[in-house]
Amino acid sequence: MRIDRLLFFLRLAKSRTLAQKMVEGGHIRIDGQRVTQCKHGVSVGQVLTLVAHGQLRVIRLEQMPERRGPASEAAAMICDIQRPQVIDAGRE
Repeated sequence: MRIDRLLFFLRLAKSRTLAQKMVEGGHIRIDGQRVTQCKHGVSVGQVLTLVAHGQLRVIRLEQMPERRGPASEAAAMICDIQRPQVIDAGRE
């Protein structure tokens, strides 16, 4: 599955367009490697590092989503490896 579509389905981005901007801006890492193309594929078991909703998240993909469902469904498909950390918006 494409990384931009995955971010949208897992509710880590409000829209697919915003997910594409996150990826193209170099704000996503998969297994420690920076991803800058939306066509980059993601599979179960890979670790994603990203900033979503003002928090640094390190998650492992446990299941592949088939749709953008409710938040509870999306949360069941990932495992937080590291506790989410709040990012200070004033520091960039």
